[in-house]
Order: sequence, then structure tokens, then C-alpha cells
Amino acid sequence: MLAAKEQLEILRRGVVEIIDEKDLLAKLEKSVATGRPLRVKMGVDPTAPDIHLGFTVGMRKLRQFQELGHQVILIVGDYTATVGDPSGKSKTRARLTHEQVLEHAASYTEQFFKVVDRDRTQVVYNGEWFRTLTFDKVTELMARITVAQMLERQDFQNRHAQGNPISLHEFLYPLMQGLDSVMIEADVELGGTDQKFNVLRGRELQRDAALCEVFGKPAQEAQVGLFVPILLGTDGQTKMSKSFGNYVGITEPAQVMYHKIYALPDSLVESWTTLLTDMPLAEIEQRKAQSSADGAAINEWKSWLAHEIVRQYHGLAEADAARERESAVHRGEALPDETPEVVLGEETMLLDLLVHCGAVASRGEGKKLVTNGGVQIDGAKVSDPSAALPAGEFVLRAGKRRYWKVRRG
Repeated sequence: MLAAKEQLEILRRGVVEIIDEKDLLAKLEKSVATGRPLRVKMGVDPTAPDIHLGFTVGMRKLRQFQELGHQVILIVGDYTATVGDPSGKSKTRARLTHEQVLEHAASYTEQFFKVVDRDRTQVVYNGEWFRTLTFDKVTELMARITVAQMLERQDFQNRHAQGNPISLHEFLYPLMQGLDSVMIEADVELGGTDQKFNVLRGRELQRDAALCEVFGKPAQEAQVGLFVPILLGTDGQTKMSKSFGNYVGITEPAQVMYHKIYALPDSLVESWTTLLTDMPLAEIEQRKAQSSADGAAINEWKSWLAHEIVRQYHGLAEADAARERESAVHRGEALPDETPEVVLGEETMLLDLLVHCGAVASRGEGKKLVTNGGVQIDGAKVSDPSAALPAGEFVLRAGKRRYWKVRRG
């Protein structure tokens, strides 16, 4: 096992905040001295069946802990998912049935092990303790927090100020997540920055000897909270989410995955490389400097990033094939997989088509895109915004890498 300070240096990569770093160092030193691995917790609510790259930021950190010799405990929130985590939400989540959550969990956990070592992971469903919880224990748990503390949460403050309802069951969620830490005696909890409030509840509950006794557990040292950033989606504006359509799913076909990553805004390449690959930080800095001086360097970096991420989930052969297919797309010899199809009315004009496809938000934006040379039809640049559209089927390209197959209705 590596020395504690060496482990800490590895674990700092891509981490926004550690609460508290001195506590983590002390836990690592104790682990090295005793040979006892740390118990590293991550909770997931399987509210959807599939995982995208945003979820893997935390999973890759779990894999680092495993490679350093520590034990990962994956909490599958089959009961917390039915409540719904209010973190970052502007309204109450739609509630799922327990049966729906269990269906999602089967797919979710299988994808989880594409990143995390199955053999060094303990999977625990929190229904194990919540299923039999009596009401007197629920009230004991609720007594550990005040309404004022709950309303310190920025998301609750915003909802209250805007007149959006906050249901009482949402107040239970942070306490349920905190109790998970007590029940498995976690040393470290890993989460996104939006999980800070919930993770800190776990620290408080673990230090509460009376509460631990109620649940048949010894008083515990407070877990360390280790927070990773929220991955921005392919639009470069908002966090990665299926609901925003800016995601890259880890089970998507290799060429689809490659194309999405290669089309990233330049501003995301550094953070995605830091959070989703093992490229040394010194090399990242070197590539960053090269890219600022040479425009071609950023495309080379994107090509490397897309190939590396596809390799992780599909293997080297498919990554090589996806890279070659992308090159063919840029040579005009192929279209990206899953290129959307659009059906036109007979009288549709070019600017209307651009708006209809979602290439631009308005006809004015479309006119600017055309006059700037950003629109092609069947590989030929269009310079006149009022140009007639061809009959039959054709391929529309807008911007650098967005394509549509268009046909008349």
C-alpha cells in the first residue's frame, strides 16, 4: 500500500473539495498502519436505467480508491429513490414505485461495473434497513435536524422564494442518505458538489452516539466528504443530463460516442480529459499551451479524447474504427450514425428548415449562419439565405459537425 501522502496526492485529482482533508490524511495514515482498508461509500438512486459520462466522474474516483487498496460500498437507493433527491431541483421530483426502481437498478449496477471493479465492491440496498424502520425510529431520525437547517439549502430557499411547493417527504432525503453512512460505518463518502448538504448530514449523524445506539450501531468517526465537479454536457452550458439532450451514454454505439465527443466545444476538452481519463496533469498543461498557440492542436486533442473514452467502454478495435469513420465523415464520404431525419413540406424555405431542425433558434440566426459560410447542402456551401432547396432527398450540414437527412413529405 502506498504511503498516505502519496495516496492523498492521487485522490486530489479532479476533486473540488474535501471535508476535511486533514481527516482524510489521518484516515489514510491509520489505514496504512493497521492494514485496514477504508470503507468508501457512494450512493446511487437508480431513477433511470442508463448511465452517462457525468455519472462516471465519481465512479472513476471510486476505482482509484480500489486501486489504492480500499473497499468500495455501493449503496443502491431502492428506498431513497422512491423519495427522490431534491438536490439542485426547482420542483418536487416525480415519485417512482419500488418496482420501477428495482428494474432500473439491475441495468444501472451492470453498467457501474464497466468502471468500478466488481470484485472489490460491496453492493448494499438501503431497503435492507428502511424496509423495517418503525415510526418511532423515523421520528428519532427527524429530531436530528431543524426546519431552519433544511431551509439553509439554496435549492429549498429558491423554491420557497419562488412559491414552488416543498413537500415534507423531501426533508427526509438528506437524513436517509446520512443514515446510510451510519449503517455501513462509512469512512469516506463520494459525491458531486450538489451532494454537499446531504453528505454533511452523514457526518453529523455518525458523531451522534445516541442516534447510532438507536439503530444498533457504535458511535463513529465522521466520514470524510470528497466532492467531484458536475460534468458539463456536450453543449458546454449545463450539467450533463438526458433531459437536456447533452449527454454521452456509456452504452451508446462507439461511433455515436466518438462523434459526440469529437464535436465538443473547445472549452470542455481540458476538464473532460482531467475527469474522464488518466492523462498526466503535466501533459494536460502541455496540450493546453499548444492548443492556445495552434488551432490544429485542439482538434488533435479532441481526437485523442474521443478515442480514449470510446476505448474504455468499447475496446481498442472499435475505438480505431470510430476514429476512421469520423475521418470519413469529415472527408464527406459518410454521415454520422443516427443522423436525424427531417421531413419537409413542399414550400419550406432554407431558414425555416434551419429553425425546424434546431440548428438555430431563429430565422435571423439562420441568416447569419448562412452568410458566414456555416451551411452546406450535399457538401456544397450555401451563401444565399433565400436559396431554393433541392427536390427529393439531401443532406443538410449546419456548423462544424451537425447533420440532418432531409426529404420532402
